Amino acid sequence: MASSSRMESDGDDEAEVEEEEVEHFDDFTLASSWERFISDIEAVCRQWMADGPKNLLKKDAREVSEDLYKVKSELKFSAKNYCMEYYFGNKNEGKVIDWNSTLHDLQLCFGVKEFLVIAPQSASGVVLDAPEASKLLSAVAIALSNCSSLWPAFVPVHVPSRKAYIGIQNMGTVFTRRFEADHIGSQVPVKLMHLEGLYELFVSKFAYSTLDFSMHLFKVHFTMKLTYRSLPHDDDVQGDDPNVTESEIDLGGDTHNRTQWDDDCPWSEWYSAEDPIKGFELVAIWSEKVVESSLEMAELENYSPHEAQNWILSPNMSSSLTDSSKGNRIGFASQLCLLLEALNMSFEAQFMEDFVSVENPGSDNLKSSMVIPPPTVIDRVLKELFHDGARFPDVAAAEQKTARAIKGAPLESLFAQFCLHSLWFGNCNIRAIAVIWIEFVREVRWCWEESQPLPLMPTTGAIDLSTCLINQKLHMLAICIERKRQLNEDFQDCIGSQDHSSPQIEEDSLDEDSSSIMQTPGENFDGKRDSSPATSDDSQHSENSVSMVSTKSEDAEPTDLKPSDCIRRGSAGVAGPMMLLKSYQSMHAPFTQEAPLMTEDMHEERLHAVEAFGNSFNFSAQLEKEILASDMSAFKAANPDSVFEDFIRWHSPGDWESDDKKETGSSKSPAIEGSKADWPPQGRLSKRMSEHGNLWRKIWNDAPVLPASEQKPVMDPNREGEKILHYLETVRPHQLLEQMVCTAFRASASTLNQTSYGGLKQMATKMDQLYITMTSALRPLQANHLSPSSETIEDIRRLCGVFEHVEKLLAIAASLHRKFLQAPRLSEAIFSDCCSFYFPRMGTSSSGDNAQKEFDKKQPVRAHERLVVSNMFTPPTANQSWRKVLSLGNLLNGHEPILREIIFSKRDKISGNHYAARTPTIYQEEVETYRMYTCGTSNDLRVALSVVSCD
Repeated sequence: MASSSRMESDGDDEAEVEEEEVEHFDDFTLASSWERFISDIEAVCRQWMADGPKNLLKKDAREVSEDLYKVKSELKFSAKNYCMEYYFGNKNEGKVIDWNSTLHDLQLCFGVKEFLVIAPQSASGVVLDAPEASKLLSAVAIALSNCSSLWPAFVPVHVPSRKAYIGIQNMGTVFTRRFEADHIGSQVPVKLMHLEGLYELFVSKFAYSTLDFSMHLFKVHFTMKLTYRSLPHDDDVQGDDPNVTESEIDLGGDTHNRTQWDDDCPWSEWYSAEDPIKGFELVAIWSEKVVESSLEMAELENYSPHEAQNWILSPNMSSSLTDSSKGNRIGFASQLCLLLEALNMSFEAQFMEDFVSVENPGSDNLKSSMVIPPPTVIDRVLKELFHDGARFPDVAAAEQKTARAIKGAPLESLFAQFCLHSLWFGNCNIRAIAVIWIEFVREVRWCWEESQPLPLMPTTGAIDLSTCLINQKLHMLAICIERKRQLNEDFQDCIGSQDHSSPQIEEDSLDEDSSSIMQTPGENFDGKRDSSPATSDDSQHSENSVSMVSTKSEDAEPTDLKPSDCIRRGSAGVAGPMMLLKSYQSMHAPFTQEAPLMTEDMHEERLHAVEAFGNSFNFSAQLEKEILASDMSAFKAANPDSVFEDFIRWHSPGDWESDDKKETGSSKSPAIEGSKADWPPQGRLSKRMSEHGNLWRKIWNDAPVLPASEQKPVMDPNREGEKILHYLETVRPHQLLEQMVCTAFRASASTLNQTSYGGLKQMATKMDQLYITMTSALRPLQANHLSPSSETIEDIRRLCGVFEHVEKLLAIAASLHRKFLQAPRLSEAIFSDCCSFYFPRMGTSSSGDNAQKEFDKKQPVRAHERLVVSNMFTPPTANQSWRKVLSLGNLLNGHEPILREIIFSKRDKISGNHYAARTPTIYQEEVETYRMYTCGTSNDLRVALSVVSCD
């Protein structure tokens, strides 16, 4: 019973199944998932075709390389996500293959312009399953065919390291081009290392395998690109010197004598910079030619790169050019940042000694974080600063005008050299600066006490108030030391010659003609010619009066003159045509003392005193009393019969109102000047000089008759020298650091500005802009109103970044100039590319796409420049470890190419061949039926093949 019931149930099930099979059917009017996938691809392609390149650029197109952009769209098929990308260019004219441009990998491999790439959205980004790849490529091909699009489509396959692709392109209604690329990463067959083997590999794609390729001729179009790379500088140092043998190197020869690339650069005294140009890559291109046999290819392998039609050169730039992190900063800019940090800490103490004092409560933190170099380093620095024979050079020749706008010290001055040494002393921390400053002031005091010349400082001339105050003080101290030494020498001379007398006075007390004999400028006394305000004519006559003798007029000579009144001392010559008012004698210009030197703070003190006094004129005259009294005494000695009015006519012509128009500083005829009719001069004092109780007349009445050589010096060198040393020993730390920052920036920029970089106008412009920026950023430091953590500190930090950028560009300019002395056009072109590429990226973060780009600018090499470029590829030596067995041929000075790229192609006319018996007239043209691109070295090889077939 059970079995019969089971059989009945089975029968019922079979009946139900048969009934279901009858009722079920497939509705082919509904699209499958693959068809929907094709439809999605078609919709995206139609949208891209409708938009066109211009509209796509306005939407979401991204730049891939120069004149190559891409848009992408995400698709889904069989629970997998795919990404389809469309690559296109904005310019469609020109050849497909241009070795000079930066092409996409697929453009170079297959010679296409615009193309599609579809790949899965996975970690590898490639299709690992062959059926899936074929199905995916078929879907794209159908979609493009429906769109009537001729875009080639590619699918990445295998593993990413192989860079393998398969692709297809619909060329119309008859022909289809298929693509395939793969890569051999190791164990390249020896035959494929040579041009002959690669040629036969290409011929085997369309010729019968039974043929002997070496005996048959096949017209193959051939073009080749070889890339050479020069040795890095470090490896090339020994090769530059042919006199250095291997035995000398093996025996431990002196390797310290190796020269660095920047040994002759001005910054090499302070640091050695890394060569920003690590080497060069040279691309030699053979234009397209027709090759008919493998023997001809074998001959091409022996050709020199000099026979190539085109040379293209590109530098290999150092990665540090765009890396602005603190650890990678080398140069003045990095040390200036440290000096700025020292300035920020200088507000923590009142005196420099506090930073090194044991009693300072904050010194423990300073000692733990800031290291002071040993005494031997301090001694070496001081010896370099205070070595014997150091003289102050010509400042005008050392610095340009724009540098003088920065209130610092000149480059070759003592304080500027101290600041440059401080940048590299103890990593430029505040404690190290305090130590070296204290020792520096001690050395300056020793020079003062021993009357030794202050090195690198001028001993004459006026104080340059456009420099920093410390430089003014040191300049004034150098002059005080010199005058102190002269006074000591004069004192010793007086002791040695006190028993000797001079007959000069007796000879001066003669008649009028003899009274004009004057003291010559060569006499040894501390004085100078008149430098007080006067007309230009007066100064001109005073300048020429040394060799002039007054005209003798016997009938006009007064008879009441005594010989004792004609004693003349300290005369610098006749003061033009002017005559004395009370005696018929020519007026003589005296030698006068130099005006007292004053630094900027002394001028400010005097100005504040004048403002505080009320009557500015009277007080100003009181301040000038010593100078005025000295000039009056010298004038009395040179003109014994003079009166106060005579001094006013000579010293302040504006205060003498003359009635005789002929009496000017520029009389034309000596006969008229000495005529009796013109004497005495007619005129009167001005109102201010004729006032009762005039201070000038009182000084005149009190002034003794003494020439400048016998007067007490207006400026006491001993007193002024001690005041200067007191200032240097008690200067506030922040005031010292402010002046050091300004001087260090100015000296560093002036040092860099001495670099020889040829005719690179862009570099000169960058330097001028740097000076302008520094002048603006450092101006607040001159007011001495700086506070810690102020905005000025931040501005100067940004200035350090700008300084670093210019310093790096200058290193590039110097390196290019040395490498292309005989080819200046190349250096200018490469530097122009570097400026446009690096300057916007220097100091920026590396998060953006542009920051990750490497310098890839190339410059064509002209025929007369090839010898200069080829000399950069020095022949390799046998002991260089990088050298390997040569295998590729086409050597350049013993260097084989690091990369060889070749394009083989075969072209056929479609009509009348095996592709189609009857071909439409529109295809009666030559088509590239076979194309093979090879790229590689002796260790790897990549091959990309495209073939046109008739479907």
